[in-house]
Amino acid sequence: WFQKADKNKDGRMNFKEVQRLLKMMNVDMNEDHALRLFQAADKSESGTLEGEEFVLFYKALTQRDEVLSLFQDFSEDGKKLTLLELVDFLRQEQLEDEGTEELAMELIDKYEPSETARARHALSADGFLMYLCSPEGSIFNPRHRALWQDMNQPLCHYFISSSHNTYLIEDQIRGQSSIEGYIRALKRGCRCLEVDCWDGPNGEPMVYHGHTFTSKIPFREVVSTLGKYAFKTSDYPVILSLENHCSMEQQEVLAQQLKTILGEQLLTTTTDGRVPTQLPSPEELTLLKGKKIGRLEDTLDGPGEEAPDVSDDDNGAEAEEERRRAKVGGPGWEPAMMLGDSAPIGGTKHGPALQKDKESLAQALSDCVVYCKSVSFRGFQEARSHSRPSEISSLAEAKARKLIRDAGNEFVRHNTWQLTRIYPSGMRTDSSNYSPQEMWNVGCQIVALNFQTAGTEMDLCDGLFSQNGRCGYVLKPPFMRDKETLFNPSDPGSREGPGPITLTIQVISGQQLPKVANSKDGAVIDPLVRVEIHGVPADQAHRETKYIENNGFNPRWDETLQFQLHVPELALVRFVVEDYDKTSRNDFVGQFTLAFANIKPGYRHIHLLSKDGTSIPPSSLFVHI
Repeated sequence: WFQKADKNKDGRMNFKEVQRLLKMMNVDMNEDHALRLFQAADKSESGTLEGEEFVLFYKALTQRDEVLSLFQDFSEDGKKLTLLELVDFLRQEQLEDEGTEELAMELIDKYEPSETARARHALSADGFLMYLCSPEGSIFNPRHRALWQDMNQPLCHYFISSSHNTYLIEDQIRGQSSIEGYIRALKRGCRCLEVDCWDGPNGEPMVYHGHTFTSKIPFREVVSTLGKYAFKTSDYPVILSLENHCSMEQQEVLAQQLKTILGEQLLTTTTDGRVPTQLPSPEELTLLKGKKIGRLEDTLDGPGEEAPDVSDDDNGAEAEEERRRAKVGGPGWEPAMMLGDSAPIGGTKHGPALQKDKESLAQALSDCVVYCKSVSFRGFQEARSHSRPSEISSLAEAKARKLIRDAGNEFVRHNTWQLTRIYPSGMRTDSSNYSPQEMWNVGCQIVALNFQTAGTEMDLCDGLFSQNGRCGYVLKPPFMRDKETLFNPSDPGSREGPGPITLTIQVISGQQLPKVANSKDGAVIDPLVRVEIHGVPADQAHRETKYIENNGFNPRWDETLQFQLHVPELALVRFVVEDYDKTSRNDFVGQFTLAFANIKPGYRHIHLLSKDGTSIPPSSLFVHI
């Protein structure tokens, strides 16, 4: 390799050339670490490496003693793993029990750098390390990266990736409103977006956070962006939460822009033209939530007797938040449709008509709403007797928490047949987030988070939705889809199934951890690893390793952390690396979060992500699960 890259044949290479060479050799590196090792290998202090020095440098950069000793445990001659030895390792340690021999052959073909070894169906120590650092050697089950779940269940049987105030890219008092907010959320697989519409100049509705200093964007631009980006990451339905503060005139404009810009992508009637007895599946669909005049039956069968009236929604912290949710269809889909919100006048069996905040809703906009008609939540009993599967209630986080405390099982049952949307408290002016986990624990599907605010809550959201092809829909466990379920997250014994699972994690080592942002030149981190379990209350836990002084390049912890999981189906596992500081808060270095269901056992690498969820190769942790 060195000779191939030594263009002018003088037998020397400077740091830039060495970096290029490592790229050619497919060796990832962190520049700070590589430069330090380069200087150490440059014995002659010439600022260049000669052939021998390069070999020393390469070994220092890539050698992993802990991987080598594992390799030697399974290799009889200590130089290679034969096909059978590799099969033993895959079965005993990695618990790969199906098609193990085919897998072993595949791994040798894919990761063994030496042609001779490949021809002999053997894996060298270099090839073994490359396998362990590859997607097949990752903690995340590669089969679950792709679409692996049944997509033919009713919408209410899925957790749905959902964003709050999607148009904001900063805080919600003075922040910038931007189309970029929608593009970013859609690229992350978000499937439920929020649009706050207000009357704008020249009859053009605008999108911004009302009664604040946030900037404004035309509704038309938001809809065009949707049309362009909605199905780049996922083919499954997008639900638009339309918060409509517009006059009748501008509501007509909203409806017209939705229809003309989205065209075939907007859902405008039920999938089969009949009144739905249950919600359609993501596979069948693509939708809009909002207010609706009258009942869906009347739209489909011609008007009934009663005159239309419009009820309000989202009373509470965001009292003026009148939700509409629009659903947009994917390419090649049946026309998409929209659903809205209504209450009959004059107090029929549904109870008195809601007069509070009565406002008029344009028929054209109402007609866009099909499967997500906003209704006020008046208790689980009331919903069971009078509500329909195609209706949706929005609850502020505090109201949801109270219901979880007082009626956990009823909440789980409610979410087996109807959608619930949760949104952050209006007090969170800094756009901070609440923990989505407690809402998912009772099966709430649309748990809206501020995607623009990085932190643990968004790590959990990205962690849950990084599976299933990143399509934005994750199927809930069976005990959360059964209408008669006894499950209550506060009593793990209420879940049918085997007893608690023990998760044992040996944290072995770290590789090329990044420097802490804004740290002094030459500062080296003192890393520690914390493993957090997010799940039902009985499973919430965290444990951490000791810190290693001054080593971000190849720290060794060799510590074992153990957890009991009572409801593993709902558990997310978050690995966090921090820079220990005895005088102030530890600094964040990197993290990786995934659902317990997606973890592969055995010796695995965890490829760390930065604060905003982007990858930071080659930073990783090496663990045994």
